[in-house]
Amino acid sequence: MTNSSAPTSAADAQVPDEVSLPAGATLAVVQAARDLTRVVPQEPSAVAKQCLLDWLGVALAGASEPLTVMLTDELTGDNPVGEATLVGRSGCATAPVAALVNGAAAHALDFDDMHFAMSGHPTASVAAAALALGERLRASGAELVAALVAGVEVECRLGLLVNPSHYELGWHATGTLGTFGAAAACASLLDLGEEGWLRAFGLAGTQAAGLNAVFGTMGKPLHAGKAAMNGLLAATLAMRGFTCRPDIIEADQGFAATHAQELADVRVLDALSQRYLIRDTLFKYHAACYWAHAAIDCALELRDRPGLSPADVTDIEVEVSNEVIAAADIAEPRTGLEGKFSVRTLIAMALLGDDTANPLSYSDARMAAPELVELRKRVRVIAIGDHTPGVARLRIATRAGQRYEATANTSAPATELAHQRERVAAKFTTLATPLLGADRAEQIRNLIDRLDELQSVGELTAAYRL
Repeated sequence: MTNSSAPTSAADAQVPDEVSLPAGATLAVVQAARDLTRVVPQEPSAVAKQCLLDWLGVALAGASEPLTVMLTDELTGDNPVGEATLVGRSGCATAPVAALVNGAAAHALDFDDMHFAMSGHPTASVAAAALALGERLRASGAELVAALVAGVEVECRLGLLVNPSHYELGWHATGTLGTFGAAAACASLLDLGEEGWLRAFGLAGTQAAGLNAVFGTMGKPLHAGKAAMNGLLAATLAMRGFTCRPDIIEADQGFAATHAQELADVRVLDALSQRYLIRDTLFKYHAACYWAHAAIDCALELRDRPGLSPADVTDIEVEVSNEVIAAADIAEPRTGLEGKFSVRTLIAMALLGDDTANPLSYSDARMAAPELVELRKRVRVIAIGDHTPGVARLRIATRAGQRYEATANTSAPATELAHQRERVAAKFTTLATPLLGADRAEQIRNLIDRLDELQSVGELTAAYRL
């Protein structure tokens, strides 16, 4: 494996950009994913298991959210039966429906992992699709690991080819690139050949959708569910011989032409040869939009400074990137879900001592609390000129003339995977135990630790079925 300091954006790779729509992008992404998953080394395998554990925890916690209940009721009726387990429920559904419901549940709390290369949430749709199809196919645990890696690698590589303009145009990468990632995971499970992968990508590309404009509503987690379902459908239809063009990314009026201002030269991917981008997955420890996490960390640091009391604060100034402002600057959130996308509110919550790691902290009633509203109004958001989405600088002034300042950076991947595993496992236990109990939560952790030894993913799905 190469060093984690390798480029994670098209600009970092320093590749000439004179070709706006280069040929071969679809094939290059497919070949990279297939090459990387022939044999998955220990480190990316370990991260894939952490991604799955984190995904399952947030999906279990999100299973009771109103949006998940609505989807389940609409799509399965009073007697949900089928081939794939619905997370956090006793019933099952067809694989596509399970992928949709479980993918939405995993993103319902906006507490799932993220990746800067794709500017989105990599595991939400990939794991939902892979588990649903894997259960149908009775795939092995090792096959599931390879599928997870394939999906995330595709999302990230495609993200490097179409971002930042893809995101800036208003596309939600979790929905768009997530459709390709889900298709890749399922193509891996189905052991499709190169031609099948290309057709699956064509079918994924023509279904890929999701708009940033719906952040703070139930529409956002729906993107993850639809991406999972559509990616699964793309791969299974491709297996049956369903046709679609094999160059969907670079084609005239194809994905890049309609979803980005430019497509980076495919030589960007050469700089990432044999590098597993899944290693750079970032996990959330605040149940809110990741773009705001650096600002939350700043507020938490200052909250513990001697002499600082929220009641004495007269002015709060936070410097964040334009990406943060675009995604997480709802000025006056009315609902708990909107509050997750309000950096002003999140700073105020942290300063007031709210537990930002607890999904229950984000209630409609809390958003209307006078002390929270008053402190939120004192926050001024200023754009940082350079492209630093994981960095925030927070300055606080008090009536006594005191000044407090903190800076945080949440863009760096963990250096110690063992420590990261401990944090993810603790998060999973907190989220899963209320629904499953401590013993079953521990059983699931152990199953995922030895996932590549399982003869069938059914051993895992049975453990989290109610």
